Amino acid sequence: MMKYQNIVFDYGNVLGTFDEEYILKQFCDSEVDFPVLYDAVFENWQALDEGSADYGVCIQTALSKLPERLHPAAEAFFKDWYLYCPPILQTWELVRELKEQNIAVYLLSNASVYFAEHAFEVCEILKEFDGIFFSGPAGCAKPEKVIYEKLFEEFGLKPEESFFIDDNADNIRAAQALGMDGIVFTGDVGAVKQALLLPSASRKQ
Repeated sequence: MMKYQNIVFDYGNVLGTFDEEYILKQFCDSEVDFPVLYDAVFENWQALDEGSADYGVCIQTALSKLPERLHPAAEAFFKDWYLYCPPILQTWELVRELKEQNIAVYLLSNASVYFAEHAFEVCEILKEFDGIFFSGPAGCAKPEKVIYEKLFEEFGLKPEESFFIDDNADNIRAAQALGMDGIVFTGDVGAVKQALLLPSASRKQ
């Protein structure tokens, strides 16, 4: 019998793949230009996740550091990068399995306001979630203590009744320090099910 009433998922590399190099290669295939573009477009990514930077300002900052010939690639990146985060379908299936058992599922993800506005376009499974909490709109990010406290308060969650799935060990440790169990996700859904005391395979035929 599972003791958790709420399962909290991260987004990047849990529900959808987030690979900076893969994403940028969809906009730039030049070995010479790639590192220049990479440094410019990702320079303020952390600040965007924390909600402490404006998306439009970051675009202009990146463009100011790039030769004009790379401006179209940078602008296309900032507009469409989120389209290149392929779904991790095994995790989506886990979400569905949990919902079938009337277990609540929530999202706690470091992501910009821009991604928060577009997430449902690329991750339809989010429609199944009982609550969604992105760092950018909240103005704080994992592994800061405050973002977990805001999550608990926003949705009325008790840490001891909740379980967190995230690909970053620091984020899991921060959750555990506040009384929420968790597991570092490595792509092994079976390990997650074992930690949750769920059957290793779906009972559905």
